Amino acid sequence: ETAARELQEHLTEATGATLPIAKESDVSADAPAILIGPCRRTGELLPDLNMEKLGPDGIVMKTVGKQLLLTGRPPRGVLYAVYVFLEDVVGCRWWTSKERFIPNRPTLQVPPQDVTYSPKLRIRSAYYRDAFDGVFAARLKLNGHAHHVPPEYGGHNRFCMFVHTFFPLLPPEKYFDEHPEWYSEIDGKRRWERAQLCLTNEEMRKELVRNALERLRNAPDANLISISQNDWHGACQCAKCKAVAEEEGSEAGPLLRFVNAVAADIEKEFPNVLVETLAYQYTRKPPKLVRPRENVVVRLCSIECSFVQPLAKGDQNEAFRSDIEGWSKVAGQLFVWDYVTNFSNYILPHANMRVLKPNIDFFVDHNVIALFEQGDAQSGVGDFVALRAWLLAHLMWNPTLDDRALIEEFLNGYYGAAGPHLLAYLDRIHDAAERSGVYLRCFMPDTSRWLTLDDLNDATRLYNAALDAVRDQPELLERVRRERLPLDSVWLNRYHALHRQAM
Repeated sequence: ETAARELQEHLTEATGATLPIAKESDVSADAPAILIGPCRRTGELLPDLNMEKLGPDGIVMKTVGKQLLLTGRPPRGVLYAVYVFLEDVVGCRWWTSKERFIPNRPTLQVPPQDVTYSPKLRIRSAYYRDAFDGVFAARLKLNGHAHHVPPEYGGHNRFCMFVHTFFPLLPPEKYFDEHPEWYSEIDGKRRWERAQLCLTNEEMRKELVRNALERLRNAPDANLISISQNDWHGACQCAKCKAVAEEEGSEAGPLLRFVNAVAADIEKEFPNVLVETLAYQYTRKPPKLVRPRENVVVRLCSIECSFVQPLAKGDQNEAFRSDIEGWSKVAGQLFVWDYVTNFSNYILPHANMRVLKPNIDFFVDHNVIALFEQGDAQSGVGDFVALRAWLLAHLMWNPTLDDRALIEEFLNGYYGAAGPHLLAYLDRIHDAAERSGVYLRCFMPDTSRWLTLDDLNDATRLYNAALDAVRDQPELLERVRRERLPLDSVWLNRYHALHRQAM
């Protein structure tokens, strides 16, 4: 019903004609019609269509005689088929949650359609504040835990507890005094401060499972639960844990053996829930022997990487590349937590846009089925946040798309005549980062390592040209002025040093 309403409203705005929404029983079988969803006639026209084989969020757009079929795998595939049709055939664009483009097409000709598609990334999350809007997220086909997509728009993948869950499941203030042996032994002493759990302790595991099952019973719509280490080091050094880590050649060994045992118990009551754990910091290296169960998803985190070189090549990211290649050989399904912003200062330029697509390609090629792109959720005025959310959403849905073409489309569509100047600005910024050889972390205090005075002067000239191009269009002018804030921030923060250099 939502898909039909969305199609009707957008077609009315584009063409001026309002197509009626009718029940299948009220329309003759040979009448021209758009058939939405798994109705009886779709089943007759596509007898070989198997929704389970189609894959999660898969879509079908097909012309059969006078019928246009828009359907897909529940719960979101039908709606996604409509959105793909509106984008690819009608020409609609949803730039942000409040800004969109609907073409004026009084005569809309629909060529024959024959599209069957399932995204390789089953879970797609662009962690930007504006993308948390549920309707906008649905239109961008984002379905991760942070996107508040209402049920009538297909909902989203929900976590019961989200990462770093050891202590939330077994809080030390409740258990440590009576069971210090459940927590890490470090330098010969049991402790909980900046520590983890003793992963070879069977009684601890049973209590954690009891608590995890209770949490799941209170979250009936969740399809994922995280059983994962705390957000620091402090692995247990007791004899048993140390022996497993040595046998496996990695601290991921005791972790994954523990998570597998927990997942086996969870599966008995919740067979459709995936158990996620982290390959993060000290557990990022894959183990030699143990393998994830079918209901376990290992999530790698790229927090140590440089984001000016693609992960698949370049010496800066050799360690992470080796780890994900190792994990892909032992795990059929991986999750990745990727970092696409600068957490030290959201409002500084961050020259990582050229690696977004190559990195997504690299993930897909290495068994990644779920991707969390952590962006500027804490800031609404960062470095091209609207473009980044839109670009990442499209690349996660279809990694084969041309990222350069997508960037140009957004810049020209959202900023009008300023678009070419902004593209030149982005090129200048990214050229500067690549030329400098900077190790571009997701924690960069300033731009002094990679943006020179000449770069900033050229960038300013390009922004002045962008502003001049839309000077008489207040809405577009406001958008360009907002995007200039990161550049102005650099001038303000580095003013004295840049002034001395200029003198």
